[in-house]
Amino acid sequence: MSYYVTKINENGNIAVDDTLLVKGAPAAAGSKILKGFEPLFSAEAVVRLENAGYTVLGKTKVGEFGLDLVGEFGVDANDTLKGAAAEAVANDEVAGALCVDLNGAPRRAAAISGVNFIKPTYGTVSRYGVIAAACSGEQVGVCAKTVKSTAALLSVIAGHDAKDGTSLENESYDYDTDLDVKGSKVLVIKELFDAADDTAKAKVDAFAEALKANGVVVETASFETVFEAQAAWQILMSAETCNNLSRYDGVKFGYRTPNYNNIDELYVNTRTEGMNLLTKATVLYGSDVLSKGRYTDCYDKSLKVRRVVYDKVKELFGSFDAILTPALSSTGYNAYSINDAFLKVYGESLFTAIPNLIGIPALVSGGVQLMGNHFDEGMLFSLALTAERSGK
Repeated sequence: MSYYVTKINENGNIAVDDTLLVKGAPAAAGSKILKGFEPLFSAEAVVRLENAGYTVLGKTKVGEFGLDLVGEFGVDANDTLKGAAAEAVANDEVAGALCVDLNGAPRRAAAISGVNFIKPTYGTVSRYGVIAAACSGEQVGVCAKTVKSTAALLSVIAGHDAKDGTSLENESYDYDTDLDVKGSKVLVIKELFDAADDTAKAKVDAFAEALKANGVVVETASFETVFEAQAAWQILMSAETCNNLSRYDGVKFGYRTPNYNNIDELYVNTRTEGMNLLTKATVLYGSDVLSKGRYTDCYDKSLKVRRVVYDKVKELFGSFDAILTPALSSTGYNAYSINDAFLKVYGESLFTAIPNLIGIPALVSGGVQLMGNHFDEGMLFSLALTAERSGK
C-alpha cells in the first residue's frame, strides 16, 4: 500500500494528511482538481508540532476532500480498505499523524487499523491551513498508537490561534489521561449498538467489560436522536461543501480542463474532469438543499435540528460521563464501486455524525468510539487508557 504523496524529510516522525497544508509540499486534498497546488505556508497545527521539535516525514493520501469512508479513493486498496495515516501509525512508520475529521473517516480508519484517533472539541485546535469542505464541523485531530501519545500530540496543537475565526480563547489545554474513572458512568446507545454487526458489537462488549472491571458503570439506553443527527449533518455538510468547493473553477489555481471554448465550458468541464463521483454527488445534493424551494425545509431545518441534538446530548451528559458506541458498522470494509459511495458513506455516518454536528470530542481507541461533553477529552483519554491497560 502506498501511503505518501510526497516525502519531505526521511528522518521525520510525523505524517500529515493531504487536506492540511505543509509549506512547499503538494496539497491536493486527494483531488485532481488541486493538481499542482503548492502552499506558501503550513497549517497552524503543523507549525506548532514543528516548533515543538517534531519533523514532518510526509503527507498521507486521503479520499477526495475527506468525504469517503476511510480515504479509500485516495489510497491503493485490495480487499480490505484502510486509511493511509492510520496504517502508517499502526506500522510504526511514524509516531503520529494529523488528520482532518470531516465526516468520521479518520475515526473509522483508526478503528480498522487498531490505533487511536481523537477528534477534539470544535474550536480547540486551529483550522488555519485546512483545505476546507464543511467548516462548521470539520476539525483537525491526532492519530497515534497509544492513548498517552495521542494526548501528548493533541496538547501541542491545541490552543487559541488569532488567524482562525473559529478558534476558542483558551491559550492551551491540559489533557489529563489519569483521571480516576471509578464510579463514572458510560452510556451505550442502543440504536448504534444494534446497527453494528457481531464483530463490532463484540469490541464494544469487551471494552465495556474492561471498564466495568475497573469500577465504571456501563448502561445501555435508547437515544433515537442519532437518526436526526445523521440526517442533519449530511445536509449541512453537503451544503457547506458545495459552497467551499465552488472556488475550484480552473481559473485561479489547480487543474484546468484543456477542453473549453467559453467560460461556462471551462467551469463545467474542469469540475467534471477534476472531481470524482462522490464529490460531485455531495456538491449536487448541497446545491439542492440550498436552493430557493428547499432551503427552508432542508438547510434551515437542519440548523434547528443541530440545536435540538445539542440540547439532548447535553441532557445525556447530565447523567453520564461518556458515550460508548461502535465506530463503524463492522470491523472493516471491502472494496466497492464509487457509484455506491454516497449511500455507503451516509450509512456509516450514523456512528460519527453527532460529534461533527455539535462539536463534542470523540476518541476512537481499541476499535470503539467514546464521545464526551465539550472539553472533556481528559475523561475520554482516561477511560480509554483504563481499557488499554486491560488489553482491550
